[in-house]
Amino acid sequence: MSKITTLVEEIVTPILDDMSLELIDMEYVKEGSNWFLRVYIDKDSGVDIEECGIVSERLSEKLDEIDPIPHNYFLEVSSPGAERPLKKDKDFEKAIGKNVYVKTYEPLNGEKAFEGTLLSYTSDHLLLEVTIKTRKKKVEIPTDKIAIARLAVTFS
Repeated sequence: MSKITTLVEEIVTPILDDMSLELIDMEYVKEGSNWFLRVYIDKDSGVDIEECGIVSERLSEKLDEIDPIPHNYFLEVSSPGAERPLKKDKDFEKAIGKNVYVKTYEPLNGEKAFEGTLLSYTSDHLLLEVTIKTRKKKVEIPTDKIAIARLAVTFS
């Protein structure tokens, strides 16, 4: 995390705690000539646009007081969406039994992308049940090899 996202996390956490919301992810990125501070929030029942607006207003007020970012930027507060990223231990633990997509830094058994049901998770590895054609297969993925992990929407 950058110095700015670390500071913003310290500022936004009490706001989210007060509203019984959870910080899912945050990014501070330059796109073209513009800077964006994106804050992704959620709760078990999902967040609505009104909650995002309240968090945005409160966070914006605090950021204006402290002024930690020396240039203009756009603040965006939103839900991470249906295919939310899995980054923290608790994200993976909550995703057990759900369909997930995992991409690795390097091939495991010749593959770098896996989608299937998350069977178990520890800080060292996760266990996925993937379907290859009509066969179910269990794949163990070391957590230090994970480049991207997210929930995966399935259409049935």
